Amino acid sequence: MEQSDEISVRSSNLSRKIIAISAGEAHTLALTGDGKVYTWGRGTFGRLGTGSEEDRSMPVQVRFFGSDDEREEKLKIVEIAAGAYHSLALADDGSVWGWGYGSYGQIGATGENYMVPRLLDGFFGLGSPSSSLQDYETKRGKPLKISSVKAGGMMSLAIDDIGSLWMWGNCPHPPKTGLSEGELELESSPAPVPVWDFHGHTVVKVACGDEHVVALVSAGEAYEGGDLLCYSWGVNSHGQLGLGDTESRWQPAMVETFNLESPWEVYDIACGKSHTALLAQRKRPSDTLESVCWTFGLGDNGQLGHGTAQDLTSPEIVKGLPESVFLVSVDCGLFHTSVVSSVGEVWSWGMEKGFGLCPDARYFGTEAGDALSPLLVPCNGLYDPQFPEPLQVACGAAHTVLVADSGYKLWAWGRGRSGVLGNGKNVDCYVPTLALWPLLSEDFKEGEASNVEQTERVENKTPEGSAQADKRLSEAMAEMQLLQSKLSLVERYASMLHGSIFGRPLQDHEIASLQETSKFDIAKEWEAMLESSDQRKLAHLEMFYRNMLAGVKDKLMKKRIQEIVKECLKSPATTRTE
Repeated sequence: MEQSDEISVRSSNLSRKIIAISAGEAHTLALTGDGKVYTWGRGTFGRLGTGSEEDRSMPVQVRFFGSDDEREEKLKIVEIAAGAYHSLALADDGSVWGWGYGSYGQIGATGENYMVPRLLDGFFGLGSPSSSLQDYETKRGKPLKISSVKAGGMMSLAIDDIGSLWMWGNCPHPPKTGLSEGELELESSPAPVPVWDFHGHTVVKVACGDEHVVALVSAGEAYEGGDLLCYSWGVNSHGQLGLGDTESRWQPAMVETFNLESPWEVYDIACGKSHTALLAQRKRPSDTLESVCWTFGLGDNGQLGHGTAQDLTSPEIVKGLPESVFLVSVDCGLFHTSVVSSVGEVWSWGMEKGFGLCPDARYFGTEAGDALSPLLVPCNGLYDPQFPEPLQVACGAAHTVLVADSGYKLWAWGRGRSGVLGNGKNVDCYVPTLALWPLLSEDFKEGEASNVEQTERVENKTPEGSAQADKRLSEAMAEMQLLQSKLSLVERYASMLHGSIFGRPLQDHEIASLQETSKFDIAKEWEAMLESSDQRKLAHLEMFYRNMLAGVKDKLMKKRIQEIVKECLKSPATTRTE
């Protein structure tokens, strides 16, 4: 296919193009160019929006009204956000939808979990201590409409179309009587509350962690470029507010590193559990492109990327990232951070080699340990080491997702249990692996539609043929899912067996490449594996063999003892009978 033809096909097929991703604790959301939302990963609390708590190891479409409802096709989602255990979606008409864990009111309902998307109606009927919503709407001259949404640990945020910020869920609130200086109280609220501190200014971007918020706000009434100020508030026990101390704030405070006199302008922000990462560029153009990453807050797992495990209360530039390239995206997991550059280089740092892997899913031996400085994550494929045309990176608690190839490919790595990586498997991956995108069902539908069309042209079949085609497609998909389930089970078993022998899960490059011939010489492959193994692997193998051999001998001895005991017990009984 000619390059121009390929571009034409891509531009006309927005259903395959991912324009945004967002990662929660163990689930991921993806938004396509035609306004549809797909999700996969852990289903607990209904965070996937599929109507159940079932895990999904492959992307599945989120239905807001139902496949048979004509409103489903008309609804177009323009933004998505994943909290720890809940999800948000913003439609082009300004409506906000939420689903998943709702105990703190983060999906706009009082203490309830929702398995399917529900429309938030809490943006109406709100007031403020100094004015009513009617006064607010009179000043703005039009009804309230949301233009952006964000989600953190147990809170949700939204920006309306005139740049006002709203919060709901487990949010910082004014302290009650009895709290000492520096203490902060978080209060749950299912109804969105306006942040009046920014009244008269425009909130351009916002991010939140478990209990802190960072926002980019215009210095004047409207954003004119180059005049953004950075504010933060919430819990500050590790300096995650970047204010030079560890005192918590319930009101926004300016991060002085990025005041109006600063040579740096922040253009992207991200929050982990207790740390913050910012991307900034020089305000004044220079001969060399300067795009840098700043981090501050909790650093005990290296998530700040400064070569130490110390906390930082003020922003510092991360060293070791490529120079003279533009950093297009940054995101934070619980204890790791990732950035991607315009040339397709992905860098990660923090817990367990920058994967964010929890203690029960770590490397073993000499390869174990947290990454205190940025590590390059290779593409590990055709484009290695760079990823083609990257768009965005998103970090979950222990997994990372990258959308690249102009939105037509997804890579994921890290913790894979519960189908978190979207590759149809449930195993951890220590190198980037392609997620199952675009959906196989779409390929089946296109192929089936083509076959049906050709058949109808030749045989002049009635519409019943289409129903039969749908039935065949459904049966084929069911069979494919069953085979995929069996394959995942076998791969998981193989990985567990490999881990018990060598002390780490099975990697893709360690799998023997089967030739087209159906014959597989296991003795030859075993010899080749032994030949390529280093001393550490051979030591693991020897120990495993000894333990296995000892276990077999022990079991044989126990079996023999049981037989002897049975014979001894049987003999007296036989004598008495005689």
